Amino acid sequence: MKSHELIIEGMSCGHCVMSVSKELSKVAGLKVRNVELGRALVEYDDTEVTQAQLAKAIEEAGYRLVSA
Repeated sequence: MKSHELIIEGMSCGHCVMSVSKELSKVAGLKVRNVELGRALVEYDDTEVTQAQLAKAIEEAGYRLVSA
């Protein structure tokens, strides 16, 4: 597993952090290490988790993945 920093657009409060954490925790094979305003630190194997899965989870929370 490798550590990755996700840059997320649109987060502005603690509720945003909780929403993103909740949706990312649903992605199989992904370990959420820390979520803060505008970013998340996660661990995953590139062969198990795709950038599309990450983007979808963040969009489900109502935000946009800028980079992974």
